[in-house]
Amino acid sequence: MNSQYQSTLTAIAQFAAESPNKIALQGRATETLTYADLAVSIELTRYRLNRANANVLGIAMDNSPAWAIVDLAAMQLNLPVVPLPYFFSAEQTAHAIDDAGINVVLSDQPILFKQMLDLYGKKILQEKQYLIGDKVLTELILDSEKVSELPAGTAKITYTSGTTGKPKGVCLDAAALNRVSHSLLEVTKARPTDRHLSILPLSTLLENIAGLYVPLLAGATAVLMPSSQVGLTGATGLNVATMMEALNASKATTTVLTPELLAALVTAIESGYSKPPYLRFVAVGGASVSPQLLNRAAALGLPVYEGYGLSECASVVALNPPYSNKIGSVGKTLPHVAIKFSGDGEILVKGASLLGYTGDTNNEQCAEYFPTGDIGHFDDDGYLYITARKKNQFITSFGRNVAPEWVERELTMSPFIAQAAVFGEARPWNVAIIVPAKNAIPAEVDMSIAEINQSLPDYARVSQWILAEAPFSPQNNQLTSNGRIRRINILQQYQQKIDEKYKEQSYAVL
Repeated sequence: MNSQYQSTLTAIAQFAAESPNKIALQGRATETLTYADLAVSIELTRYRLNRANANVLGIAMDNSPAWAIVDLAAMQLNLPVVPLPYFFSAEQTAHAIDDAGINVVLSDQPILFKQMLDLYGKKILQEKQYLIGDKVLTELILDSEKVSELPAGTAKITYTSGTTGKPKGVCLDAAALNRVSHSLLEVTKARPTDRHLSILPLSTLLENIAGLYVPLLAGATAVLMPSSQVGLTGATGLNVATMMEALNASKATTTVLTPELLAALVTAIESGYSKPPYLRFVAVGGASVSPQLLNRAAALGLPVYEGYGLSECASVVALNPPYSNKIGSVGKTLPHVAIKFSGDGEILVKGASLLGYTGDTNNEQCAEYFPTGDIGHFDDDGYLYITARKKNQFITSFGRNVAPEWVERELTMSPFIAQAAVFGEARPWNVAIIVPAKNAIPAEVDMSIAEINQSLPDYARVSQWILAEAPFSPQNNQLTSNGRIRRINILQQYQQKIDEKYKEQSYAVL
């Protein structure tokens, strides 16, 4: 680990000595751990994990101080950790266990987890329970058939958001995680008085870093409550009233939201909920954020800052700073990051790249500059803009390249359009699948598209649109858990209707 960065564990030990009674972690109701308590809990859990002879540890738990203690104890042991999100399907979880070579799992839902293991024929050699924090955890030692050869120094294996049945495992070392943590500490101006409320699961890399490591480096308090107590149910269910109550009751000063959660927060306040009074920094990312939504948030006085990152670069790459926010951009690169662009505009990132992927012995993508697959550019002030996913660009039958994200972003800036997916590969003009905003009528959608088309070049315009049968969501497999459109799935559902549009002769070719 680079000596210029103090590790999270060193910071905990320092605060335990200097401010032993300061609250480090807060969970359900009155559950709190001081920095002194946390240091002791990490040491005790380290001892237990060492006795389990874990090669790779899986954490299958809801947000809680116990999750943090286990993660930090494994960090002290140099034991690779694989967070196993509950929004993963049983197939994806079983794949991660095999793919990463997990031989020990700690779970707070052992019955559910054992049913899944049994379904996929995985044998449990030993089972024991013990208390960590105020939570009883079950340790399952598995009969692991595979011992994965992970890249040397692997500290965390984070799996992609599950766009396929077999997501890829990204192997990261402690140095990369620490570099990102320290950059966020600096840019967000994290301070000991902060109270960070984790709404997203700690099993997501962004929340693991921003919601746990950064507050602990700052000597602040991480509020880690079960998902149900912050309003989340399953992968996508949201009780807005519960989320608003959690933000207020926790006196949260910072939090991280996806665009969907931000939209819920903004709409709730516009509808009469009180603005959470203590918030000073709300990071939003995971998918493209509509400038209209960010402007609505700004009008309410919400301190919302868009960022950009990816798992292969240990999460955050760029973030709008609180002292100079530029809506429409994803901010400035973090202090540890260097960026350059390929000939076709692809963003190449240096600074905290992955060690490799699980199961990939070549690891050819682990070059000095990681190819993100995103197309973008800097403005004159050094702010980064993302214009498209390289793989999503399509070419019309007239040979024009179209970035659908660009057109979709323009469409969803309309108050009458909630979601949009644009298609036009090898076609003379483009079609959009549209989810209208609540109470919007077709005539208002028509009007919006006509206005937006005036600002677009002819090859990017939407000539026809199709009313979506339902909003894009993770439940219907048309949206990832962090808000990205699953284009292939949407195209498959609406392929027949799209083809019918192109068969109609009454619409001119642009």
